Amino acid sequence: MPPAVPSPILRRRRLGHELRSLREASGLTGEQVIERVGWASASKLSRLENGRSRPDPQDVSSLLDLYGAADAIRAELTAITLEAGDMRAWLRSYGAMTEHQRSYAELEAGCAEIREYNPVLVPGLLQTATYARVRIVSAQFADEDADPQTVETEVDARLARQALLQPVDAPRYTAVLEEGALSRRAGPPEVIREQLAKLCELAALPNVTILVLPRDATIGEWYLPPTAFSLYRFPDPADPETLAIEGGFTDVVSHEAKALNRYKMVFEWLRAAARSPSDSLSWLSNASERVTETAAPSTVAYGPPTTPAQRRSRSARLTER
Repeated sequence: MPPAVPSPILRRRRLGHELRSLREASGLTGEQVIERVGWASASKLSRLENGRSRPDPQDVSSLLDLYGAADAIRAELTAITLEAGDMRAWLRSYGAMTEHQRSYAELEAGCAEIREYNPVLVPGLLQTATYARVRIVSAQFADEDADPQTVETEVDARLARQALLQPVDAPRYTAVLEEGALSRRAGPPEVIREQLAKLCELAALPNVTILVLPRDATIGEWYLPPTAFSLYRFPDPADPETLAIEGGFTDVVSHEAKALNRYKMVFEWLRAAARSPSDSLSWLSNASERVTETAAPSTVAYGPPTTPAQRRSRSARLTER
């Protein structure tokens, strides 16, 4: 089971923020720090302060000496430095996963609260194995470089990420899903029925809230959310809240306060426009009865594309998260 602790990436961001604050409080510029600690590269400090490199304990110690850090701060940042460098051990608990999935696993690890909105998909943390397989294989249809052998690895990685909803220290999780994301367009009838049953099961967990947004619901002042997004909050107030915006071909991750506040407001609009938790659960329970068996069997869920015309675009992503 993945650890319910912050990921090394989060620790690097926290360390960088603290080191930058200490430098600014000491009145030193980046150039002055580089000169005094004797580093050959000016970019070394920038990468460390922006959480983009694995921190070396000796480098961090040199900076703390230069900034005259108090003993309590030194002890805290030394511990964070060790956590920030232990990427291999942290990833081992998840098994193999793509860089895209790993980036979300890093955001999810150690969260106190996760809030998600998706207009067309069931989020990865809520997917069944069969639903995930449909999503992954259907994405491969549009990628002539995709390797069909990676499908099960991707499915297993997604299921491993879901374990964080189950421990005693699980985060508070809220998802707002559009009705369309739970329709027959998403997969064969048996896949959708299984997915709906899992959503009902997860909604019964004390830390999970699943809200269904009606097709004709008015959001705020007729607002139309343009894309899926997720909000992450961590137990330590000093760890930066994070926004992830999911695009068609690339994702955007931000810690900027203005963007975070805007998307928090949008999420509250979505929450207010959605059905209540109890009404959403009733809708999910009844939805499987509306899934019919009239559609022809789909090869999307069970195998790779069979004709070259189905593999047109090289730019499509291998998988949604």
